[in-house]
Amino acid sequence: MLVALACAPAGAQPPDAAPNGFDLQRPEIAEFLDRMVSHDGFSRQDVRALLKEAQPQPKIIEMMTRPIEKVAPWWEYRERFLTAERINDGVRFWLDHKNALEQISTQYQVPSEYLVAILGVETHYGRHTGPFRALDALATLAFDYPPRHSYFRDELEQFLLLAKENKLDPLTVTGSYAGALGAPQFMPSQYRRYAVDPGTDKRPPDLWGDWDAILASVANYLKEYGWTPGGPVLAETKLDPDPSFQIEPHNLDLNETVESLGAHGVKVELDVPPDTPVVLISAEQRDGPAYRVGFHNFHVITRYNSSARYAMTVYELAQAVAKRVHDSAS
Repeated sequence: MLVALACAPAGAQPPDAAPNGFDLQRPEIAEFLDRMVSHDGFSRQDVRALLKEAQPQPKIIEMMTRPIEKVAPWWEYRERFLTAERINDGVRFWLDHKNALEQISTQYQVPSEYLVAILGVETHYGRHTGPFRALDALATLAFDYPPRHSYFRDELEQFLLLAKENKLDPLTVTGSYAGALGAPQFMPSQYRRYAVDPGTDKRPPDLWGDWDAILASVANYLKEYGWTPGGPVLAETKLDPDPSFQIEPHNLDLNETVESLGAHGVKVELDVPPDTPVVLISAEQRDGPAYRVGFHNFHVITRYNSSARYAMTVYELAQAVAKRVHDSAS
């Protein structure tokens, strides 16, 4: 039984909606309730009581329509995350967790700097894991956000399963406006699928306070999505005087090669085979357009967050932190 509902009186039948809450008689909510009972083995009474406590959050809908990684130009997005404070804190975090990082990086074949950088971009190394109650965020998006309601209904289901398995109180767990959880900001389905504890068989592990598990889980996520050890991530380009390329602003697929871009006047400034798959990325500067190419490992980072700007930021933060750590050791 869910922790928060363990003391519910037997036979209690909650009203269909709390003040300002969700109407549990809505067909889509009734269907969700049926699924939690028939497919996941939950008590209908428990799920009704829990959803009765969920509060719609209109602010979340507004935030979903204008995420910074989608609307800010690259130079502005970069300035928000590539700060001296975040780099310094990343160096400190690396040194504080040096042994675990070395072990986990070796085990999963993912460089330490990318584990540090993802945590730096996601939550400033665990400092900001989200102010929204996860139940409210996921219920709002599941029932009041039509563009992606199916995805978020699945995530709400996964969240309730996660809470039950991990003995979490679903009424107090907080996360991002999209319902992402813990220091690595895993969605509930990702938490249940990719979170690992390197020291025990505990599943799912604590992704708020167990840093070994947090680092291992991020590494496992990248490995499962196909991280190539030693592979390139990002490269700069140089344009011919009269290039003929076209760029798809939201494309993240590796739909070009180094050779095919070269034929259109885009020269990749990295020595890799001509048939290497790449994606051309817009990296706008204050003074005008600029372009980069992402490789397979860049594409893997975008599986964490489907934004080229996000992946570029992870790359640059990783490079900056690694350089400082290595310089301090030499």
